[in-house]
Amino acid sequence: MIIGNGLIANSLRNIDSEDNLFFASGVSNSLETRNSEFEREFLLIKDTLKNYKEKKFIYFSTLSVNDLSKQDSHYVLHKLAMEDYIKNNAEKYLILRIGNIVGKGGNPNTLFNYLKNQIINNNKFVVHSNARRLLIDMDDINKFLLNICPDINSKIINYAFPYYYNLKEIITAIEDKIGKKAIYDEINEGDFYKVSFDEHINTFFSNVKSEDYIKTLAEKYI
Repeated sequence: MIIGNGLIANSLRNIDSEDNLFFASGVSNSLETRNSEFEREFLLIKDTLKNYKEKKFIYFSTLSVNDLSKQDSHYVLHKLAMEDYIKNNAEKYLILRIGNIVGKGGNPNTLFNYLKNQIINNNKFVVHSNARRLLIDMDDINKFLLNICPDINSKIINYAFPYYYNLKEIITAIEDKIGKKAIYDEINEGDFYKVSFDEHINTFFSNVKSEDYIKTLAEKYI
């Protein structure tokens, strides 16, 4: 069963099952501040858990809960509160804290889509040279849930390809696919946070090189 109709929800259709409840109807904008949006998600989670207790509840949280610079943001505080509620009220659950998703469609303001659109449209933008980002192919979320999820219960997992890409690595992969150079100014700013990945993630990606992963993302989604 799938709750939601966005990028994650639509991408999960081919692995939907009676045993799992994929909750993919959360607040998607990390800059959201309206209490009504957070309350909407909470009430939907509360009702869903009450009505489908027999299913494993799979929730999509965010790796940014590990970002010390965002600990006071409405979005991070909300995600942590939802994680706690699920842990205390679901009989079976899996919470995936995911990185920057790359997939078909979705929010045009996600990192990959933003960079792709700026390059395609010849728009000038700013690159923070110290920034690093964790990416994840939506198809890899599906594969992980299909192959690993049945063996995991009542756990929170950090999930992304375990390599910290700098923005120029991502831009270069997009440039190579499009055949057009990006127009940007580089400034000595930006940061990143590190997260720990358990054996499930390291094993899942053990034979994948970072340069191949970003190239594959560009080939698939541009």
